[in-house]
Amino acid sequence: MPPIRDKFTIHSKAVVCQDVELKGDITIGAGTVVHPKATIFAIAGPIVIGSGCIIEEGAIIVNRRKEVMRIGDDNLFEIGCRIECPTVGNANTVSTRARVHHTVRISSYCFIGAAVLLVPTEDEILEDYTVVYGPAAEQRSWSGRGKVQEADLRRKHSEYLREMLPKFNRLRRGDGT
Repeated sequence: MPPIRDKFTIHSKAVVCQDVELKGDITIGAGTVVHPKATIFAIAGPIVIGSGCIIEEGAIIVNRRKEVMRIGDDNLFEIGCRIECPTVGNANTVSTRARVHHTVRISSYCFIGAAVLLVPTEDEILEDYTVVYGPAAEQRSWSGRGKVQEADLRRKHSEYLREMLPKFNRLRRGDGT
């Protein structure tokens, strides 16, 4: 199998810092912010990241499957987390140093707590509004209360980052530079 050629499609309204490691076929949507020192590797198949996502420093997103890894809109990947799941819905939070294995598919409005290791032995789908927390990766359901406020806060966070990051970091364009 020939290695996947590097091909980056970065929307003109996305902010992707120069100091981001990108490998493979990657598409980044409008309004998405990728901090310096983040890593996005499309090893076997492409990665498509939606709009309005925030990928913080040290976050690692890897696609080891041949299928397209699809990440929806308005997701937050916090510092040092690692994501390998083939699908991520919309408005999810993966907290600092959490790890999500490629056997997991995340729906929408899910929250993965700090330092959680989510590695099921067989394929698992996290339903909408699932919260995963603690050292044993316990799960419960969230009522959805406060999701409008959370969305507003995330939108403001994203606007702030889109304004401030270019002042202190060089940015990448979509042509692989």
